[in-house]
Amino acid sequence: MRIDVITLFPEMVESVLSFGLIRRARERELLKVYVHNLRDYSTDRHRSVDDYIYGGGPGMLLKPEPIFNAVEALKTPGCHVILMSPQGNQFTQRDAERLSLQEHLIFLCGRYKGVDERVREMLVDEEISIGDYVLSGGELPALVVIEALARLIPGAIGDYDSAQGDSFGTDMLLDCPHYTRPAQFRGMRVPEILLIGDHRRIARWRREHSLKRTLSRRPDLLKKALLTDEDLDMLEEWQKELMENETD
Repeated sequence: MRIDVITLFPEMVESVLSFGLIRRARERELLKVYVHNLRDYSTDRHRSVDDYIYGGGPGMLLKPEPIFNAVEALKTPGCHVILMSPQGNQFTQRDAERLSLQEHLIFLCGRYKGVDERVREMLVDEEISIGDYVLSGGELPALVVIEALARLIPGAIGDYDSAQGDSFGTDMLLDCPHYTRPAQFRGMRVPEILLIGDHRRIARWRREHSLKRTLSRRPDLLKKALLTDEDLDMLEEWQKELMENETD
């Protein structure tokens, strides 16, 4: 996969790309990420990229010319252009899986009041938000999306099967609790069932606690989850218990 990031702060983006999973994926040539300074595509001697908004109002807006120049210089057949914006669709693990199949992505990182609307109309294939809040620019959101994509590239992460079992994985449930040594710490013991070596019972325990955690923390996910009949029976039983406790 090739990723191009267009930003006013290339050093900020490059600093994060030089650590951890993304750095290893780049070193192994599983992922190519190039960072471009939007000012390099400006056409005036001051390298200006923003201007006042037509019609008045506070703030500055990124001009269309530098963005068009940058995207047209970098674009390849079939590439997918993404604008990071609080107005976009909220990013999910399913989006990460979908975008990880693309060969070439271009990320536009907005700043100030955003971008000229003609950029949205003519250049952008998709707008993505990472949450219902506003940041100073699109750099950190773009890095969040790139990290999520990089985890899905086979070979980029040490234990691919482990990544598949993370929260929001294939079944859309939150992950179950996990423990490591020591078996007892400050009076708190690891659940006995995890120490007995019975993998069938351990798998059932993990599934039950994954379902319980999802029910208590993110019940909205259960509408999208891949659930068995046994899962549905357990959820129905726990919901009845919750209702009974609330009425007591």
